[in-house]
Amino acid sequence: MTTSNIFELELPLPDQGITTREKTLLGFDERYVKVRDRIRLLLNESEITVWNKKFHSGHLQLANLIREQYPLVIFYGDVGTGKSETAECIANRLVKESGVEDSMLFKLSNRVRGSGKVGEMSSLIAEGFQKISSAAGKNRRAVLIIDEGDSLGAARSQEHSHHEDKVAVNTLIQGIDHLRRQGGRIVTFICTNRLSAIDPALYRRAALVEEFLRPNEEQRRALFQMDFTGLSPSSAQITELVHLTGSHGRLPTWTYSDIRTRLYPAALSKVFPARALKFDDLLDAAKTITPSPEMKDR
Repeated sequence: MTTSNIFELELPLPDQGITTREKTLLGFDERYVKVRDRIRLLLNESEITVWNKKFHSGHLQLANLIREQYPLVIFYGDVGTGKSETAECIANRLVKESGVEDSMLFKLSNRVRGSGKVGEMSSLIAEGFQKISSAAGKNRRAVLIIDEGDSLGAARSQEHSHHEDKVAVNTLIQGIDHLRRQGGRIVTFICTNRLSAIDPALYRRAALVEEFLRPNEEQRRALFQMDFTGLSPSSAQITELVHLTGSHGRLPTWTYSDIRTRLYPAALSKVFPARALKFDDLLDAAKTITPSPEMKDR
């Protein structure tokens, strides 16, 4: 794994660490199948030509229109709902199932905004896309994840949008247009908390726009049952924790991040290393933690 001024992460795929994390994501398989099926045609563009010749003598015009699609997926939803992590895990499995070696995952960093010099941000974005194309070469695959996409891909029509931001968005769109010519070997994921802030030109190019919500009661129950292996709580205890992590008055439902990166450490820190963890420790911790506020999409 490496980092740079352009990328927060550069990682060869498939990666065993990501494969392990995939198993902890609730509902991942269903989400993966949806994304895979939507972009499958793009990933197998050459095979579609063969299929068209075999079954339609090459005359099925709509098969040729597949080339007009963009290998772009947009994940949107509140902070802490697992967008970026899911994108990484989907990228990893796509590469693993393709059997292509020497593939790469790139995660674009907000550092591409640069130091404010004229043209710096668009130059860094263009350099990043060039590096991705070079990494994919003629036969390999690459996946680009753009986190906080509303920061780099904000609508150019916004009143507060500066000239440099607008130029950078143009460069971002041009980069994605270029990746479309790679025969589906390079897929881009844009993750954002504010879908409404994304430039319409990016939205129109997306093959799939997928919403991430805070977990409902059923999902939180399934999460706890998965995470509490070795603790053996009763059904009543889990029900109580499901209730405590739900919406109460003006407080929203807890996010996955609230539960895993705030609740669990808070409970463990009270008992480690002196004694074993009890379920009551989780319940007590839940009563002292306030869920992260909702980010309204305006």
